Amino acid sequence: GSFHQNRLSFVRSLLRRFARENWLFERPQFCINHKGEGFAIYTASGPNRIYSLIAFAHDLPDDKRSDRVIATEWDATFTLFDGIPTEQDIKRLEQNVPLQEGGRVTEKELTISRANKSVRFWEHVVEALSEGFQPDESMIDSVGYLMRTTAVYGSGKFGAADRKKIDNREEFKGSFQVEMLTVYLIRIFVIDLVEHMASQRSPKKAVSLDGRIKKRLGIGNSTGLGMAPFLINHPILLNNWISAKEEALRRVRSVEYASSKEKKLFNSLIPRVKLHLDSWQTEHKLQLTKIRALKTDLSKISKKFNSVNFLSSYPWDKLYKWAEAALSVEGQELLQSLIMEPYSSLVDGLTDCMYANEEITFCIEGQMRVGELISICKDIYDWALEIDWNNPKNFSRVWYVSEEKQEPRLGERLEENLGKYEKPLQPGRDVARLFVDLKKTKLDDTIASFLINKPEHRHIVRRCQIAAKFPYAEIYDNTIDAKMLPIDFLRAKLSFFGASHFDPRSDRWVRINMFKGAPFPYEINNYTADDWVYPFIEDI
Repeated sequence: GSFHQNRLSFVRSLLRRFARENWLFERPQFCINHKGEGFAIYTASGPNRIYSLIAFAHDLPDDKRSDRVIATEWDATFTLFDGIPTEQDIKRLEQNVPLQEGGRVTEKELTISRANKSVRFWEHVVEALSEGFQPDESMIDSVGYLMRTTAVYGSGKFGAADRKKIDNREEFKGSFQVEMLTVYLIRIFVIDLVEHMASQRSPKKAVSLDGRIKKRLGIGNSTGLGMAPFLINHPILLNNWISAKEEALRRVRSVEYASSKEKKLFNSLIPRVKLHLDSWQTEHKLQLTKIRALKTDLSKISKKFNSVNFLSSYPWDKLYKWAEAALSVEGQELLQSLIMEPYSSLVDGLTDCMYANEEITFCIEGQMRVGELISICKDIYDWALEIDWNNPKNFSRVWYVSEEKQEPRLGERLEENLGKYEKPLQPGRDVARLFVDLKKTKLDDTIASFLINKPEHRHIVRRCQIAAKFPYAEIYDNTIDAKMLPIDFLRAKLSFFGASHFDPRSDRWVRINMFKGAPFPYEINNYTADDWVYPFIEDI
């Protein structure tokens, strides 16, 4: 619940690829009228393939705008098309993409998405530009985006291409690269759309957004419970993400002597991070407390850095160990991200290790003996075996899937009759149940024979066997505890995406910003593609 983006985050690896491979971005069509209705196409051309974002703009009445998954209309809807669409493709998609769940797409489409305006800020920007002025910069910092997506679906959702179709494409081998490309192109479209609407309102007086201001606008996102079970359902992928981060930290902490250039780069980030924290807005009490502690921690980091003897060996390791005792968890995580920044050569290549073929571990090892599985349970799930599962507080939540939207939900076990709809998203409790039955079985019996009699344990046996091979595959916490915060799951995953400015709206959904500060296509080079996460003082 306190992770921050870092050099391994997916948006950063994507932009580094754009620069390295000289991707070309174009806008072949922009057919949107004075009411903000129509479509636009943006192409991204890599070394081997072309991808097209098809954006549909809608004139949505205020009373129909909602970020909730039950919404049926949005200000804009999108699909990422594999190649360049024909007129026939556009007509087909025009009938389906705006409907989202109500429509159907094909394997030619890689993602579908939707977004809503930040209404007050959108109107302010359109009005200011139409009158020949730039928008209020204080509003830019308080909001940070003109539109926020409420979903970016891929991997076969609603008929879109299955993940297997793009698995072997070099540009999409990393995690969520197709989704990050979608969001990057959406950001370009949103800027074009707001400038277009201003020019439609006042053709003679309207001006474009200043480049400095434009860069400070990212794409917002509203994320709810739908994302939380992902980390539980993809243990090997989670393991690979965390393993890459841990290996990156090991490499940096193993640097024996830091160069003056590396020290200077780290030190230059301190005032920029302060600007980043100052623009982090939220009304959530827990996150406000974290941000206040983080600002104090940043001051401590600055003072400690100035007192570290960089002529002695392993300075980053010393700084890391100091942080464990001196900083909040949020501050420790920030420091971990910062010490990676000077070391692109040590860290960036690890992104190649952050995808996973999870099918290879799906088969249960039936020849394993019961005694070995008991040892695995004791070794990895000792924390779960120590929980009193008769205490209602320890199993008060229920994960289930809504019938209408097929989206994950979290219910209260003692208040709602949801037990029969429960999904296997509580590995701690399920291991405890498995352990009870294992203890009643002969140690030399095979797992295959055990599961013939106890097939209800198949899913958790598989999970135990996976966790025994992958050290970061399991979340060491009770996912159905009364005090469990789903927003911690959301932030963990979103930090790997590269999200910033986490703004919890409750314990179950969060707003974030993506690509805030990122270069636009005409600005991308090997330097700007990576040094944009923290704002420069001259840009504020």
